[in-house]
Amino acid sequence: MRGWTLLLPLLLLAGCKQEMAQQRRMDTYERTGVWKDGTTARPIPAGTVARGDLARDAAALVPPPVTPALLARGQERFGIFCTPCHGLSGEGNGMVVQRGFPPPPSFHTRRLRAVPARYLFDVITEGYGVMYSYAARVPPEDRWAIVAYLRTLQLSHHATLAEAPEAAGAIREAGP
Repeated sequence: MRGWTLLLPLLLLAGCKQEMAQQRRMDTYERTGVWKDGTTARPIPAGTVARGDLARDAAALVPPPVTPALLARGQERFGIFCTPCHGLSGEGNGMVVQRGFPPPPSFHTRRLRAVPARYLFDVITEGYGVMYSYAARVPPEDRWAIVAYLRTLQLSHHATLAEAPEAAGAIREAGP
């Protein structure tokens, strides 16, 4: 008899079918008094990206020409999205890293200076290692701007005087 007393509650619970499909719900274009416009279809939130958005996909394919405005935008976006981990200089010593997060590689390593720009764009888009994807957070135009700024940052750390003749002249003028 004791076995039946344990089995009976289990059988009763198994008979209860609690599914979300049985809840009261509204169909997509059903009329309702819940919202002022009288329809259950809600407006799309700002910044929503549809799958297969052709204009967005096209913007991701071809990098824009590098201009001072693009570099300024890239620096701004880098400061917002990248510096918490990568730091202002791109060395991988951002504030999050200083608080115990694993450090990302420096952008100034030989390997990352040699990768194509598309690789950097794809890492921002898809993520890599512990870095998550920024595809939903950063539009393609801004990703390309960040890549252009990264290249400038890399060049600023590894340029030679032969690559910057104006700087060579300034150094000669300031000399002893």
